[in-house]
Parts: sequence; structure tokens; C-alpha cells
Amino acid sequence: MINFGVVGTGWRAEFFLRIATACPDKFRVVGIVGRNRQKANDVGHRFRTTVFDSLEDLVKQGKPDFVVLSLSRGATVPVIEQCARQNIPVLVETPPAETLDDLFQVWDLVNHGAKIQVAEQYWAQPHHAARLALVKRGYLGTVTQAQISVCHGYHGISLMRRFLDVTFENATITASGFSSPIVEGPGRNGPPKTATVVSSKQVTARFDFGDKLGIYDFTGDQYFSYIRGQRVMVRGDRGELVDEHAVYLKDSATPLHVSLARQSAGQNGNLEGNFLKGIEAGAEWLYVNPLRPAALSDEEVAIGTCLLAMSDYASGGKPFYSFAEAAQDRYLDLLMERALATQLAVQSQTQPWHVGLDR
Repeated sequence: MINFGVVGTGWRAEFFLRIATACPDKFRVVGIVGRNRQKANDVGHRFRTTVFDSLEDLVKQGKPDFVVLSLSRGATVPVIEQCARQNIPVLVETPPAETLDDLFQVWDLVNHGAKIQVAEQYWAQPHHAARLALVKRGYLGTVTQAQISVCHGYHGISLMRRFLDVTFENATITASGFSSPIVEGPGRNGPPKTATVVSSKQVTARFDFGDKLGIYDFTGDQYFSYIRGQRVMVRGDRGELVDEHAVYLKDSATPLHVSLARQSAGQNGNLEGNFLKGIEAGAEWLYVNPLRPAALSDEEVAIGTCLLAMSDYASGGKPFYSFAEAAQDRYLDLLMERALATQLAVQSQTQPWHVGLDR
């Protein structure tokens, strides 16, 4: 049983609580802490967990294996410091710090022994995990280009880096913006009540790593929109992946085509339940859902995968998304923002955390 506590009671924090509720054989939330006591009591009642007055009480009385920090942007660093003083491992939501100075501050905590991992989930979403597995198994050969139109900022950069197998290599970054009209789609509170035309703001950026190229392209509408989809293209010297389809060379004269197919229970009369089993391509399984048979969305499966990996890390295992990796993604995101604002090329510089991928 993986026991963890949650600091935060917002929309994002409830993902962790829902996952624990759906997987009672794997997770137990030992308690929550919230700034607004009335809201915390409501969340605690709905998810049947204890509400503590402070982080100190949560750690002392709840005895979690680790603590999840799911706080508003800019409010995380002081709480990370509190956790470090209490020697409790931390799984912090993205971004782990807002500014470059804040990133340096948290990196100093890591250097002094703080156990910090980051809940960057996109690499663990089933469809991306399957794509990454196909790339890592070498079907596309040496990958030199990744075009990502999936998620914003550091999230998109994290996927781009992993598809390119880039860690802390420096890049020249250029960016541009474009606005266009769109009929407003749904949001966190559901679909709009009336048809309203709003402005859709798109950012396109190039990350030139010299021998590898990352293309970032995103508009915030893509998260919920009915009419704006997500796109991934990865190119190697022996093949190409576009969304759910890949073509690669068996030999120089024989191209092979495969599609990534989701395999789920509960369809076409199947009585196993309602859950994702995994994703296969041809005769090979690229991804197996570690939280089956829980009925969870892809996003929840990905966050639950982070919880599983965090449990292993907290007990002495390997990092899965280190603070160093998250800091690099946020740093490149800040540079992309600068390139967009100035309309000038920006060159990244090697940062102190380049030595810390395995921490």
C-alpha cells in the first residue's frame, strides 16, 4: 500500500484523490492540508480522508511515504522548503518553480539532500508512452526531429526532449505568435451555454539543438476543444511516426506500416470491466496500463503512474522525472517566452542542474 498526503485542495489536487479512490488496493491518502479550511473540509468529506491543520501535523500524524504538493503557481517553493526541513520526499506539481531564481533555490535544496520529483505526466499518458516506446526500440532509427502540438510550455518541451533524447544540450530558440477566431469550446466547468467567437492564441517555436530540431506548436484551446486536435510527428533516418501511425524500413526496399491500437475491456460485449488494457502496434505491445482494471482517464492513468514511480523513488529507487529535468524544461519555457516577447533568437546556457538527472 502506497500512503501519501496531499497539500492543496484545488481542481488539480482532486486528480490524486480520485486516483486513490479508484485504486484502493494500491493507494491510500493519509490526509490533506488546505489553505481554506472550509474547502478542505468539503474535499476531505467527499474523498473520506483526514484534514490536517498544517503540513507538520500531516507528516507527524499521517506518516505518509511522501507528500504531493498541488498548489497555485508561485506558491510552491516555501512549502518545498518545509518538506525538506522535515526530510519528507516531495512530488511537486508543475512547474516546480516559477522563476529562474526560484529554480536555483530549489536546486540548492536538492544538492543538500532534499528528495524531490516532479509530477510531469505527459510522458506517462498511454498514447505518448506507446509512441516513446516505439521510438526507444529503434524502429525509426536515429531521431532528429520532433514536432509537438499537444500541451503548453514546459509540458510540450518535456515531450519534445524525450522524443529527441535530449537532456541538457543547449539550443537556439525562436518563437512567434498568431491569433485567429474560434468558436469557444468547453472548459473545466463544461461546455459553453451559447456560441461565442473568441480569440485563439497560438505559439510556434523552434528549438535548434544543432543536430536535432524540436518544433513546438500549441494553442490553449487544444486541451478541451471539440475542433482543435493534438498532433505529434517524430522523424528518424529509418522511419516516421505521425500520431497513431508509423512507417519504418525493414530494409532499404521494404517499408513497413503499423498503427498504434488501443485495447480496452468492456467493448463489444466484453465483460471484464471498463478500462484500458494497453496499446499495441502490429504483434507487439508497446504499452500496458499499470493501473488496470481501474476505470480512469488517460490523464489519471499518467498521474497514477507518477504516484507509483514516486513510491519507488521515495523508498530508495531511481528518479523518474527529476527536479533537474523539470528545471530544464521550465528554463527552456522561460527562454521561449523571451523569444516570443522580443522576436529575437535566444541561446540557452548550461545551468547548474545539468549534473543532476539521476538525483
